[in-house]
Amino acid sequence: MRLRIGLLVAGVLMGLWGVWSLVHAVDVRGLVRLPIWLGGAVVADDLFLVPLTVGVGWLVTRWSAGPDRHRTVGVVRTTLLYVGITSLIALPLLLRQGKGVNPTVLPRDYLRDWLLLEATIIAGGVVGYFFTLRRSRASSGDIGGR
Repeated sequence: MRLRIGLLVAGVLMGLWGVWSLVHAVDVRGLVRLPIWLGGAVVADDLFLVPLTVGVGWLVTRWSAGPDRHRTVGVVRTTLLYVGITSLIALPLLLRQGKGVNPTVLPRDYLRDWLLLEATIIAGGVVGYFFTLRRSRASSGDIGGR
């Protein structure tokens, strides 16, 4: 119980330090725009990302109902998860590229880099899919598609 109370106190102190840092680092206009941005993030999540995720999950579940597809559904889900996560991380860079003065943004072609990353993830997923499919057929005695 003492450990939980200690963790609670540490978490509250860290949260208060974060609020203090935010108030001192951001001007008043930024503090007013912050709740609007957070509200937009909630709306985008609830109206776009959640239905998209549920729809893709439903399609993958329907697809996995086929013969021997239950063995490869993990590879498909993992590939889709990685593509989704890297896309969400890259989205701010893709939308704001070349706008404003930000010394932390390097002059790169973020769209090209993101497409290469996604192509690499999908290629790895395809290799994993066929490897899993071949391994499952070899273990069931169906080698070479006979």
